[in-house]
Amino acid sequence: MEKTATTLPPVVHTPWQDKLIEYVIAHAGGLISALVIIIVGLVVARWLGRLIDQWCERKSMDIPVRTLLVRIVKLLVFLGAVVVALGTAGMDLTLLIAGVSVAGVGIGLAMQGVLGNLFAGLTIIFTKPFRLGEYIEILNVQGQVTTIELLSVTLVHPDRSRVVIPNRKIIGEILHNYGAIRQLELTVGVAYGTDLNQAFQTIGEVLKANPRVLREFDPIVGVTMLGNSSINIAVKPWVSVNDFGPAGAEIYQAIVNQFRGRKIEIPFPQHEVRLLNQVQSADNARLTNF
Repeated sequence: MEKTATTLPPVVHTPWQDKLIEYVIAHAGGLISALVIIIVGLVVARWLGRLIDQWCERKSMDIPVRTLLVRIVKLLVFLGAVVVALGTAGMDLTLLIAGVSVAGVGIGLAMQGVLGNLFAGLTIIFTKPFRLGEYIEILNVQGQVTTIELLSVTLVHPDRSRVVIPNRKIIGEILHNYGAIRQLELTVGVAYGTDLNQAFQTIGEVLKANPRVLREFDPIVGVTMLGNSSINIAVKPWVSVNDFGPAGAEIYQAIVNQFRGRKIEIPFPQHEVRLLNQVQSADNARLTNF
């Protein structure tokens, strides 16, 4: 029994596939050289980026400025390597530049928000309205600055959540920059019969004993309001941003303990209630006895 040989159908290439194969065959050497140039460009860009970063660090430049310079240098080196590689591969750079220009106009119109964030980021980096590690309040949000990027700024809220603000929202807004320190605003109430000098002395001792309270700034301690049942004393020491949360709780606890030990009363709200019917009955009884 004779075996019939099976023949595969011929491979049919579309015109663009044929042109691509012809181009690869004709420019094989150039394509390999272009690939090598791109790889070398990546290596040089990383090496030069590390070199620029080390130089900026020796000059004590801010981290956002260092990051920006490193990225610009790496991008320029890589783009230069890509242009050289395309020319080596046999592409017409004139047509390529014209096409990129036309595409750039359309991309720019479609990315107006991104470009606005970019220019705002450059403004923030060079004008320095705030720095990394500082505590700021803007747009009804607040937190410690952790990153300053070209497109956004990231804050860490006191509850440890992150707040990301687009840079274009920051420029032109009212910014409250606390810096690296903050002032606590505590209030302690004492009874009207309390010796205020003793209360002030006790609070001062508590503040001096707390290691979180900054010594280079004198705390504010004084009467802030005469309440219905207490004299309210304002306690406003300065602490670092990182100690703002725990310092208040520690100071309150220490004040309560010291007041109890020294018999300084912390009153609670009290209301006197009189029953009119009972008062009238008592008055009638006195008149009858009279």
